[in-house]
Amino acid sequence: MTARTHDTFALALLTTAAVYYPPANLNIPTLFGVLVGSVVGSLIPDMDQGSNRLWDMLPAGNTVGKIFRRLFLGHRTISHSLLGFYLFFKFFEFVLPKFLNTTVINTNLVFASIMIGIASHLIADALTKDGIPLFFPLSIKVGIPPIKAFRVKTDTWVEHFLVLPAVVGYLIWIINANQEVLKKLLNNLYS
Repeated sequence: MTARTHDTFALALLTTAAVYYPPANLNIPTLFGVLVGSVVGSLIPDMDQGSNRLWDMLPAGNTVGKIFRRLFLGHRTISHSLLGFYLFFKFFEFVLPKFLNTTVINTNLVFASIMIGIASHLIADALTKDGIPLFFPLSIKVGIPPIKAFRVKTDTWVEHFLVLPAVVGYLIWIINANQEVLKKLLNNLYS
């Protein structure tokens, strides 16, 4: 899937989580961190490519990306697996409290949003023809649906005109169907 589709998937999954598990306390810096966290999380598994948008955001990122992408053992290997998910979990669990001001930002919510973004990336890539090596280092690829012929080829009209609009449609539906919950959540930003 393309970065735009991954971002949209992450926002849809984040919104769904907010509807079903609304946080008790949310302030504006945390909301900003959560939104950025979900987008960053949605792009993290593709850091195994030197052309990932996250590398573009860092100083000398493309050069650094070309060096560090080798740690991921190739595209769609460890970073697209349960093992990779666990390693990202442990990394962000350790790093976030050290880099974010915990008196202002709820690091647990930012951490959850990053992990939601990563999970959404894996789900979206499972919809592609290639699937994902969910059980890496085993070479078994998992795809949704299990029949490869029914899966999406990345960056084609199917993704751009069927999958992405379907996710946007879901996002509009979940927001519309849960307006009261989301309004209450946003109103609590100011109280």
